[in-house]
Amino acid sequence: MTPPPPPPPIGQSLPAGLDEGSMFRSLFAAYPDGLIVADAQGRIVLANDEAARLLDYGVDALVGLHVEALVPDAIRPRHADFRAAYAKAPRPRPMGTQMDLVARRRDGSEVMVEIALSPLQEQGLPYVVAAIRGIGSYPRVRQALQRAHYAEQVALFGRLAVDARDPEPLVEQLPRVAVEGLQVGFAAVYLLQANRLDFRVAACAGPAPGESVGDIVPNRHDTLPGHVLAEASALRADALDAETRFAVPEGWRRAGVRSALAVPLLDRGRVVGAIVAAADAPARFGEDELRFLDALASLLATSLQRAQTEEQLNHSQRLESVGQLTGGIAHDFNNLLTVISGNLQVLEDLSAIAADPFAQQLVGAASRASRRGAELTGKLLAFSRRQVLQPAALDSALMLRSLADMLRRTLDQRIRIEVDAPADCPPVLADAAQLESALLNIAINARDAMPDGGLLWFACREVPARSPDLPRELAEAEGGAYVAIAVGDTGSGMSEEVKERAFEPFFTTKEAGRGTGLGLATVYGFAKQSKGAVTLDSSAGKGTTITLFLPGEAQAAGIEAEPEKLAALPPGLRVLLVEDDAEVRSVAQRFLVSLGCTVLACASAEQARHELRPEAGLDLLITDIALGSGMRGTELAELARARLPGLPVLLMSGYASALLDSPPGRDLLRKPYTRAELGRAMARALAAGKN
Repeated sequence: MTPPPPPPPIGQSLPAGLDEGSMFRSLFAAYPDGLIVADAQGRIVLANDEAARLLDYGVDALVGLHVEALVPDAIRPRHADFRAAYAKAPRPRPMGTQMDLVARRRDGSEVMVEIALSPLQEQGLPYVVAAIRGIGSYPRVRQALQRAHYAEQVALFGRLAVDARDPEPLVEQLPRVAVEGLQVGFAAVYLLQANRLDFRVAACAGPAPGESVGDIVPNRHDTLPGHVLAEASALRADALDAETRFAVPEGWRRAGVRSALAVPLLDRGRVVGAIVAAADAPARFGEDELRFLDALASLLATSLQRAQTEEQLNHSQRLESVGQLTGGIAHDFNNLLTVISGNLQVLEDLSAIAADPFAQQLVGAASRASRRGAELTGKLLAFSRRQVLQPAALDSALMLRSLADMLRRTLDQRIRIEVDAPADCPPVLADAAQLESALLNIAINARDAMPDGGLLWFACREVPARSPDLPRELAEAEGGAYVAIAVGDTGSGMSEEVKERAFEPFFTTKEAGRGTGLGLATVYGFAKQSKGAVTLDSSAGKGTTITLFLPGEAQAAGIEAEPEKLAALPPGLRVLLVEDDAEVRSVAQRFLVSLGCTVLACASAEQARHELRPEAGLDLLITDIALGSGMRGTELAELARARLPGLPVLLMSGYASALLDSPPGRDLLRKPYTRAELGRAMARALAAGKN
């Protein structure tokens, strides 16, 4: 075949029957890109059919239109400056190859374009030709536009997630965002129920193919959300009519669903639900759609986690507020009780009272009421979990049997409970209520680790002092024997990572709403505060054993049997007393004088700091911890240690948090106190100062 002759060069004669005008009109009309010709003022003088189609104008409507009408409003001012600069130095120039350009269509919509400008001045014509190419149909552009659309939808949902305090509206909104973003017929959110046996359709959008909000879907490997949970990964089904990994719901088949996409909803790495989208076309979902749906799932999961964390934090803050309130009440109440009980003790020593039986009876009744007031303060502190433990000798075997009997009546009947508590197991020194609470916390964790039943067992035994069976911190400590109380289960056990954090406050592996993460943390704190220890033995799939090592009764001898008697103090002891409450200060001063001390009393740490000098000849500093708005007693004690090294210090307080925050190694006297308790605390502080 003979190739066609090349077109004649410019200036050469055209074939017979074809003039330049006809050639120009034919080329202008047949050119595949849109062409417009504008004069020096920017008015369109010519346009071809492709330009009219691309810009949604008729050719006649384009002619006479100013080119600014084709520029979006947002960039129109800059475009006017560009036209003015171009008119001064016109040259052929492509536009839109390195940047995004858009043209404004007649209806106000915008279309992505590339534009090439060609001035005609060299031909003696005051015009510019603009070749306009719509690029929205390019595959790479379509993909970019689709990704931009997905990103925009994710950004919109992200703003909703940031602003939302309650995740429920987000759950309801997500399927609608998925349907609009993916442009498919159906999307739904499935949330795993607390029993982990079922999913609930929490929200859906689009014509539901046989499923609606509130429907229950079994958590089985042959259901779509169940398969996602079992595999803990996304699932893409390109052809549901040939799907074998899960059973396609009959409603989906009737509705003509051909393909589906599902991603897991994760909470700290655990699957708690699934997000599903379905379409009536096969192979509808690709990697971009998977990333889009996964991004929505991540935003929703973050919102759910934040709501749970905020709920825990609010609960913790409420408890903290109650604790601060009761602690403040306890501080003021204990100061009042110190004044009342102190003055009653002074009255008891008066000869007139001692000789009057009726007066003694009245003073005794008032003293007993004062002690009951102190017990009430203890209950307030117990409510706020800031109480000082009250250890007593307890029959550990009897407690375990009683606790096991209660649990048999309340736990799942599939859980078998056994107790190994020999009758000769010695008593344990512990706070009864706190020990029972600790064991109950461990038992509840064991129950949750055995959803299908198993064995829960309790055991107790004596562990001699310095036994290799003791934890290291107890094996090296001075003291008597310990009692080991163990609670074990045959449940799911813990991984090494979970074991590392098991005693951390707020750490939990339970699903949302089923655990605060404080159970084992409180067990740990109780064991430490009881001068004991706790150990954890667990491995994945092989159960867990938690053992409390608590002091035996023999270690309580010095605590329980200490008689109410005055301590032997050096005569003429010079004491610096710091107490901001005038009446409490007066009572403490009377006590000290009756103990043979010389007292220098101050109402504040600021006043007392001026007395911390060698020439004052001080033998002991006694200070309250909470001293109003000024320097705290603990700060004064540190100042005294710096100025007068070796000066013994005795801290006192009726404020619960002050008790917990007292420096380690410091003896602390709790209000209200008796004269004998003050004397013994002073003797201990003096003895510690000599060591």
